[in-house]
This record gives sequence, structure tokens and C-alpha cells, in this order.
Amino acid sequence: MTYLMFNGQKLYLSAIKDLYNNEIVAYHVSRRNDLKLVLDTLKKARKRQNISGILLHSDQGFQYTSRQYHNLLKRYDIRASMSQKGNCWDDACMENFFSHFKTECFIFTPFIRQSK
Repeated sequence: MTYLMFNGQKLYLSAIKDLYNNEIVAYHVSRRNDLKLVLDTLKKARKRQNISGILLHSDQGFQYTSRQYHNLLKRYDIRASMSQKGNCWDDACMENFFSHFKTECFIFTPFIRQSK
């Protein structure tokens, strides 16, 4: 999960990336950094394709350590994998994606509110 500044407001982006082909399987944007954001992303991934039996990696944020998150993983037959505490290298593939996304979408192409 990462945050984006858009028209002076902070938005949160949750995404699931398939490491086999580097495809973003599902994503969800919210004004709140909460458990619902992560659960909605996971539900979108399940609607899009069969994700049962996969290994889903995350950091140790409060959303990913919650009982509700692990119950949903269990219901979807997904195994959890978590980064070591304080080790950003464990989640380098998503950090890299978020970095490129922000650079290409927000630095090279600034979003400016149009006046009417």
C-alpha cells in the first residue's frame, strides 16, 4: 500500500501484483488507510481470477496482521507471507512498482485542477 497526493488530498492505493508476469491483478483506491481498503483489493482480485492456493506477500502493517484479513485469506485458500519487521528489501517488488508508478504518473504528468 502507498499514498498519493492528488489535488492536495491524500489517497491510498492498495495493489496486488502477480510476480510471474508482473501484472497488477487488482487495485483499490481510498481516502482512508484502513482494513477495508486491503480487503476490497483482495476481493477484487478474487473476482478477476482464481487466486486460491497462491502465496500472498505483504509487509507487517496493521491491515495484514488483522484477524479479518487472515480469515479472508483462509476463506479464499490463500497462504500469507510477510516481510521481516523493518526490512524494506523483502517487499522490494511492490516498492519498486509504487516508485515507478508515482514517478511516471505524478512527476512526469502533474495533475492540475481545471477552473471552470
